Amino acid sequence: MLNQLKKLFQSLQESSPKQEIDFNTALAALLVEVMRADGKLQQSEFDKIAELLKTRCELPEPQVSALITQAQQLVEQAVDMYSFAKQVNNHTSDIERIEVIELLWHVAYADGELDSHEDYIIRKIAGLFYVAHADFIAAKLRVQQSVNA
Repeated sequence: MLNQLKKLFQSLQESSPKQEIDFNTALAALLVEVMRADGKLQQSEFDKIAELLKTRCELPEPQVSALITQAQQLVEQAVDMYSFAKQVNNHTSDIERIEVIELLWHVAYADGELDSHEDYIIRKIAGLFYVAHADFIAAKLRVQQSVNA
């Protein structure tokens, strides 16, 4: 019986290989997660994600659009955010992860209001990034000040 279960698990793993994603795709997916958190997909949030990917990742416009579309599909299929966060963790330092948290806050504030679901998702991602609570709050306050300025 145990051998049959092992064979079943092996066949499942072989039939559905893990899709490796790159840093830009993982970052885009996390930005999309924040956008989707409040249940409203607003153009201002799409625009903010496109702007952030274009400036921070130095990507051309057509590639940004394709990346956002791909990220949306990955997020819809994903069970959790761990694989996206892991990819970002593997390619960033502690300070860079705090900067990514700031990017997430920019998306959350793009529509002019912060929804509690957006706050929750960013808090969860910060936990996956091993960002200290004080740094999480400091990032939020920096973005709030820049938005209100």
